[in-house]
Parts: sequence; C-alpha cells; structure tokens
Amino acid sequence: MKFKTVAEAFNYYRNFTLEALENRAQEIRNSIDTDANVDVAALNIELTGIAEAKKNITDKTGENRAQAMNVITGQNTGKAKTFEAATVYDTPEYRNAFYKTMLGQKLNQDETNAWNVAREDMEKRADAFTASTDSGLATIPTSTLNEIVKKARTMGGLLAECRAFNVPTKIAVPVGTPSNKAAWHVEGATVDTDESVPTAVIFDGYEIIKIFSISAKVRTMSIPAFENYLVEELTACVMECINDALVNGTGSGQGSGLETITWVKTAGATQNAVEVAAASDIEYTDVVATAALLKRGYAKGAKWAMNNKTLYNVFMTMTDSNVRPIFIAEQVANNAAGTVGRILGFEVVIDDNIADNVVYLGNYKYLGYNMPGGIAIEVSRESGFRKGLIDYRALAIADCKPIVSEAFVKLYKAAANS
Repeated sequence: MKFKTVAEAFNYYRNFTLEALENRAQEIRNSIDTDANVDVAALNIELTGIAEAKKNITDKTGENRAQAMNVITGQNTGKAKTFEAATVYDTPEYRNAFYKTMLGQKLNQDETNAWNVAREDMEKRADAFTASTDSGLATIPTSTLNEIVKKARTMGGLLAECRAFNVPTKIAVPVGTPSNKAAWHVEGATVDTDESVPTAVIFDGYEIIKIFSISAKVRTMSIPAFENYLVEELTACVMECINDALVNGTGSGQGSGLETITWVKTAGATQNAVEVAAASDIEYTDVVATAALLKRGYAKGAKWAMNNKTLYNVFMTMTDSNVRPIFIAEQVANNAAGTVGRILGFEVVIDDNIADNVVYLGNYKYLGYNMPGGIAIEVSRESGFRKGLIDYRALAIADCKPIVSEAFVKLYKAAANS
C-alpha cells in the first residue's frame, strides 16, 4: 500500500515487530534496486515511517528513550533525540543535516545528533573505503540514493538490466545458475544426488570520483532544490561511469565489463562469438548463428544489446529468408521495460557505450555491479575562494563484472585493419 505522509506510515507500522519492520525495509530497498517502475517517492515516505516506528519501539523498551519531537504531533518534548547507526541514514533529521552541511547552514540539535551518529558510523566502516576513507566524507541519505538509482535505471542501457549488489568487498556472494533437469527413474533403481553448486562472485573496491563546482549562491537554495540538483549531477557522472564499465571496463583499476570475457570465434564447444569480416555486412544468418550459441538455460530473459547506430544501420532493414523484417518494433503503450523492440523474439536494449557493429545477446541478471557504501560527498570552499565557487567531491567505491561468462554471446564485425 502507498502512504501519503510519514505519520500515516508510522501509524500503520507502529505495532509491528522490529524483525517485521527490518524485513519490510529490506524489501523496499530491493524493489528500488531491481524494479524500474516503482514509485520511489512513496517508498521513501514508507521507509521514513518504518524508521520512526523502529525508534518508537526501542523508546518503549528503554533502549532509546530521549526524543525531541513527537512523530505524530511534531511538538517538542524538550529532550534531544537520539539515533541508531543502522537507521540514521533513513531519517529526515540526517537528510536535513546532510544538505544543511553541504549548503553551509546551521544545524539544530536533533540534526547535529543524527550527523554525529552517521559520522561515527562512517569511521567504523572505514574498511569499506579502504585507504581512501576521508573523515570529511558524508554518506548520501537513503532517500537521495534511492532517487539516484531509480533515475539511472530509467535512463536505459545495461544498468537498467543488470543486477545491483550492496555487499562488502572481497566477500564471495553465491549466485544461482540454471540447474540440470530431472531424469526419468527406473523403479527400484538407486538415484545419485545432484549437488547444486552456485557460482560465487567476489567484488573488489575501486574508486569513482567526480568533482563539480557551483556558485556560492547555493547557500540560498532550498534543501529540495539542492537535492534535485545533486540527484541529476550524480546520476550523470557516477552512475554513467558504472554503466560504461559494464561494457568496456578493463578490470585494471576499474570494474570489469563484457569485453573482459574471452570471446572465441572458432567453431567448437567453447565458441561464444560470431565474427563477420570487415569487408562484409552482418546478415540474417549471422544473427541466427549467434542466437544458437547461447545455452538454453540463459535464453529465458535474454536480450540483445547494441548502440542506436547499429540498430538502425544493421537491423532496421534486415530481413529473413522469407523477406520479413527480423526487427519488430515495440508498441510504445506496452513498453514499460524501456526496450525498443525484438529480434528473433528477444528484446532489444540500447546502450550507447557499446561500440558500432557490436551486438551482445545474454541474460544480464548475470552481469552485476556493487556499491557497498553508497555515494559519499565532501564539500570544500577553499579552492574556489577567488571565484566564489564551492567544490563538491563525490566518491563511490564500486565494482562490476560478468558473474557467469557463459550467459553471454557476441556478434561483431572485424576491424578494418585486422
């Protein structure tokens, strides 16, 4: 259900158990990470209500009795409100403290308490940022990070299709792969067990840094206006950097992309690519041969990925042996997923980070990225002193990689000099 206000969400959840509240909060975060069609604004209201409900429960049990404000009436009780590190980033006090600090505005007591708890938590999580941790960094509030991820996914490309993780670096995360089918059984015969061994993915930690400067008049901006600006800026730089790495990342000082897969064009058991000569055009038979290379277990949910130029120059006019177009445009009314059409029954995803005349077919749930600590922001008013500018530095620790290489195949045209 959707809540219009935080108070409404609080009233709904105030009698839930802590475990139930935590489970619902995790469900909301997973929905925002994986579903491009969710209402992020409504879910952020619900998350804030859940955080207030959790705090209300701990107050009643004596773990956290001091409260500065009644979450329903908004009246001040005269006591400073306290916070827990696990939920402080979800609270409106931390959100206000974060943006007021970025804008150079004064914090009230509750905002100061939330800010201090978050800063202590950042110091305890220093290993997530390895040697790059800076005591001046502040983690973006949960509601803002949700908006950034949501906006990045609506921009299309492989970022909207791949799997998002939020796990510590250097930790093996099991990922299930298609299992073997059952077999007919001869009555009375012994059946050997078939142990399911999932693939494990280990993400490293690489830095993504972006510095942007804006006029000192930012001090006069409202918090919502500055938040909208920050969402736009960070989506365009940090998330786009990850999107490009999903394709072109080398794995050396950065994430690993699809191009780090060993592409075998020679016919055989390990073939996973079809190469077309530089002097030739990609034809219908090449497309069919590429689709045939993808193992059946990964075909369900598989999609073609290419840039816009390849789509129009190669596939728009391509026909099959019966002179029927192989590209079927998607009806706009039914295009909730953001795909543009289908080729041989597989949806088509446009990503302009992919090179010309290069096409991937695969199940992108086996391509993932990880941001263990969200995005941290630091502000400096020194470097732009003479120009009246304020510098903001965004820092994210992230990684990306193909989780299962056999979930992808490639069709490409050889370079002219190869």
